Amino acid sequence: MKFKNRGILITGGTGSFGKEFVKKIFSIEPKIRRLVVFSRDELKQYEMSKTFNEDKYPGIRYFLGDVRDSERLQSSMEGIDTVIHAAALKQVPAAEYNPFEFIKTNIIGAKNIIESCKINKIKNVIALSTDKACSPINLYGATKLCSDKLFVSANNYVGKYDTKFAVVRYGNVMGSRGSVMPLFLSKKGEKVLPITNKEMTRFNITLEEGVELVLNALNKSVGGEIFVPKIPSYKITDVAKAINPSATLKIIGIRPGEKIHEEMISKSDADNTYDLGDHYVILPQGYQKVNNYYKKNSRAKKVARGFNYDSGKNTKFLTVKQIQKLIKKNIDKNF
Repeated sequence: MKFKNRGILITGGTGSFGKEFVKKIFSIEPKIRRLVVFSRDELKQYEMSKTFNEDKYPGIRYFLGDVRDSERLQSSMEGIDTVIHAAALKQVPAAEYNPFEFIKTNIIGAKNIIESCKINKIKNVIALSTDKACSPINLYGATKLCSDKLFVSANNYVGKYDTKFAVVRYGNVMGSRGSVMPLFLSKKGEKVLPITNKEMTRFNITLEEGVELVLNALNKSVGGEIFVPKIPSYKITDVAKAINPSATLKIIGIRPGEKIHEEMISKSDADNTYDLGDHYVILPQGYQKVNNYYKKNSRAKKVARGFNYDSGKNTKFLTVKQIQKLIKKNIDKNF
């Protein structure tokens, strides 16, 4: 996809993903017509503008706003062709204690995005999801599942606007706030590391890989898909070994709403899932246009009935050495 004459808006644009996405877009096309960073944090926007400013990147714009505010969203989308929705409340324990705040941002915010995109005749919309939206057991995952359903079903009533809505679902972003690697790195000089459960596994993706997945979805989406990358898993104990091999592991128990293993495709999704080589795609039930497209795609192979994509049953796990290399490259160059 060419970006020079396009207008792109990214919600949650000052977050980790947003900054990496903006960096990538400007590396592809420094003279993009318009790139709007939409977020509610004025300090983060100020700090981000030191790197991405209008003098060097004339297309950049910063909009203060909240996805809960539909009027602000609508006004921010003027001159926009593509929307990347990355804004969300994400912390699992916080969701258990502040449920309606997560509902207002993750569900009502998704509805506001969809309606604003329709009003502004946006061409392409990609919403970021999470492995926790698959068979959710916590409120955060449940709100993201609702969000996924809203974006997928939005394709059924776009009418004359012909907006394409799709979802990208992936696992833990390496080094993101609240994830285990930064926690362990902050304690690498200590003798004890807190472990929730020795059996715990997680999917792993870097920020750069997450951005590439979104760009790939933008290029390939017909509308209505949930794109799921094939990515490795890691064992929580191997992360501990990679960061502090001599530390004693103290079992503290899983937090409210946590799983031992994460899942990105459930057995219930298998009948609507295709394997496209480097990623899977979950198709919407009853939306014939997109289903026919993938049935005719020679690369798309239907997964077996009962298939599921689980971090504990993954065919690819990161070794301790691989984890160390990834930490040095993506989190701490001095590691």
